[in-house]
Amino acid sequence: MAAVRVVAALIPVLLSPAVHAQAGAARAQPVEQVGGVDAMPDIGLPWPDLGADNPSSPAVPGAVPPPSGATPSPETEKDAATVRADRLAGIDPSSPLRYQIRLTGVESIADDLFRSRFETLSELQKGVGNEANLAQITRRARADVDLVDQLLRTRGYYDAQVGFQLQAAEDARQRLLVDLDAQVGPLYRLSDVRVTGLDPGNDREAAVRALFKVKPGDPADTDRILASTDAVRSGLLEGGYPFAKIDEPVLRVDHDTRGAALDVIIAAGGYRRYGRITVTGDPPFDARHVGDIARFRPGDPYKASEITDLERALVQTGLVASTDITPTPGATFDTVDLAIAMTRAPPRTIAAELGYGTGEGARAEISWQHRNLFPPEGGLTLRGVVGTQEQTVSATFRRNNFKKRDQALNGQIAASNVTRAAYQARSVTLSGNLERQTNIIFQKKWIWSVGGELIVSDERDLYGAALIPRRRTYFIAAVPTNLAYDGSDDLLDPTRGFRLSGRLSPELSLQAGTFGYVRAQVDGSGYVPMSDRLTLAGRVRLGTIVGATSDRIAPTRRFYAGGGGSVRGYSYQAIGPRDLNNDPVGGRSLAEVSFEARFRLGARKQFGIVPFVDAGTISTDALPTVREMRVGAGIGLRYYSNFGPIRVDVGTPVNPQKGDAPIGVYVSLGQAF
Repeated sequence: MAAVRVVAALIPVLLSPAVHAQAGAARAQPVEQVGGVDAMPDIGLPWPDLGADNPSSPAVPGAVPPPSGATPSPETEKDAATVRADRLAGIDPSSPLRYQIRLTGVESIADDLFRSRFETLSELQKGVGNEANLAQITRRARADVDLVDQLLRTRGYYDAQVGFQLQAAEDARQRLLVDLDAQVGPLYRLSDVRVTGLDPGNDREAAVRALFKVKPGDPADTDRILASTDAVRSGLLEGGYPFAKIDEPVLRVDHDTRGAALDVIIAAGGYRRYGRITVTGDPPFDARHVGDIARFRPGDPYKASEITDLERALVQTGLVASTDITPTPGATFDTVDLAIAMTRAPPRTIAAELGYGTGEGARAEISWQHRNLFPPEGGLTLRGVVGTQEQTVSATFRRNNFKKRDQALNGQIAASNVTRAAYQARSVTLSGNLERQTNIIFQKKWIWSVGGELIVSDERDLYGAALIPRRRTYFIAAVPTNLAYDGSDDLLDPTRGFRLSGRLSPELSLQAGTFGYVRAQVDGSGYVPMSDRLTLAGRVRLGTIVGATSDRIAPTRRFYAGGGGSVRGYSYQAIGPRDLNNDPVGGRSLAEVSFEARFRLGARKQFGIVPFVDAGTISTDALPTVREMRVGAGIGLRYYSNFGPIRVDVGTPVNPQKGDAPIGVYVSLGQAF
């Protein structure tokens, strides 16, 4: 009887650390650790004289080693050497050689995982395509013989015989074929499986025991044993057992019966519920705020996945550089406390931006942010914009994870002077809202916001056939609300799913009397993967304002279309009705539609080409009309970086209005929609 102790996975690529064997009989030799074997140095050996008369000389280092436990006769060695020398006819051993690899005899069991492990760990595979001498190739082949033998053991084949042959390849001279051949032998099966330490009378522990799927009669397959062991470990940690321990599974292999017995010993450690949270180190906020961020509450059953989620959420605040959460025994036998050690991340950021946009002119922006000026997570951002068409100063307060996870409280005061073709406005805005937010790390299905705005705006436009300038002051109170569903697979680069959002903003305006109206907008987009390199994407946007005529509504509150995030090929806000000076005037209704074909190129699919067609219309009526639809088309380039796609789109108007530029260029981070 020979005992094989499964310490962890056989190879790092499999699951991690190693499989060791304990020799208990002469027939079973210890299985050496395979993972982490360093490549042997390519030291030279004396070149063989394949034409020598003495067959017992080291003429053929590539001769097949005899099966384990066998002692070949001198005649057998002589015959094998002669055969090998014959197969190397035409090969000049004094010249550098290239080689090919062929693995045979394992076809019935070599699935994708088996072959992937072999290709990752094979010494021969590492040198394919490079020149090597005969001795180096032989040494690599012998290492791969051991590798194949160990891979077969993970599948339950403990009597496999593996050898190799070197011969001239058929396709070209000075190329070798390294032929690895295996006789897998009989499959060893489990005669006994014992999992101890879980109480069958305890429903929770019995449910965890059921996760161990290996049973008597199954193959002595290391992968399956380790997978079931991991399933039990995860089941305990997810099921309220933070201190659970599982000893190394022990597999006792009997070569006489060609069977094996398996022992798995478990210490559950007791069922626990969450108790207190304590923070140490240099935390940017206290334990109470950590409790607001956590997705669990005191008294809930312990789950390891919730601890992992909390660690990620703490780092995602941007205020924590590193964190370590350690479960500790609680004040009572059925509770577990969490000791959280945190180190602070730099809380301040200074950012600057320079840019130019078609229809928007040159623009420079600078901002200063302190993300924890008002703990916990109360940040202040001061921002200034200087441009040919915009000058803005603003102060924004934002408290993330306000009262609960992913909920933010925002407040802003801003003063701006904006000059567009459609209007010129000097405004002061006071706004605030409560929102459920989403981000790249924790992308949410549902997000929402509700808030209020108070706006004082002095706006200038033209009216009448004589284009008489007029300036009106508006006092506007608005209650904007948003609700959105995100069923896509990625925030910045979606390839499947859909998104749907709606915005409703009842507004009260005081200008030559008090009147009210409602602004409503619906956006939808969908993504269909046609292959791993092609995604079809489409977008629809509809908007309307009811309750007031277009002329009474402040120019800054009307709908506009055109630009990089709207209808590409047209300048910013250029689509729609125009006055006698050919300047846009905006409208009460909006309709847009876009289609893209996103092709990814290159071996790593880091680049892309995106042909697109956009269309949009603006109307002074409550409903848009198709006859005024403007169409733009073009092509875009994408570079898919680690933080999202960088896009450059070039579009042209298909049916331009008078004065529209022939080309529009748009640069941004993320897809157009």
